Amino acid sequence: MEEWYELRALRRSDALQIRAAAALSGRRGPVAPARTVDDLDRRIIEELQENGRESFRRIASRLGVSEATVRARYARLTSAGILQVVGVTNPLGLGFEQALVGVKTSGPPDAVADEIARWPEADYVVVTAGQFDVVVEVVASTRRDLLDITNRMRGLAGVVSTETFFYLEMWKQLYDWGTRDA
Repeated sequence: MEEWYELRALRRSDALQIRAAAALSGRRGPVAPARTVDDLDRRIIEELQENGRESFRRIASRLGVSEATVRARYARLTSAGILQVVGVTNPLGLGFEQALVGVKTSGPPDAVADEIARWPEADYVVVTAGQFDVVVEVVASTRRDLLDITNRMRGLAGVVSTETFFYLEMWKQLYDWGTRDA
């Protein structure tokens, strides 16, 4: 479970080595499709979206279940890749450069998405429908590093073009959208 968390944690300087090791081992792949969660799972997730540092005891008290139940559900949700509790930062506020890059491919986008997902600078990689085949969020130390990243993307086999959207200022970043009903 700890290895899963470290591989998917938001950018941390000590996570770069772990991500690089994972990339070399070939472990990657699309994020798993939605799994079945019940009402109690949803309520636990919503409590943690409200306050990720809340104790299992308080969550259990509010939901009318035992602390052990919350702890076990939390462990199952995190090991299954459904839930991740992290400290979210604003990379721009920390002095990083951040951009969203749209990538057009000449064929199926899977190989391009797979390769870019191995890069430690890419913190979000999705295959999309529409103008771009792949959309990538990248974080770098400098604008020059961002240029190097986009040049690497352009050099990949199957990439036709890229369009980069530099983040100038963060206005909203929320992760409390709740859960879907069954």
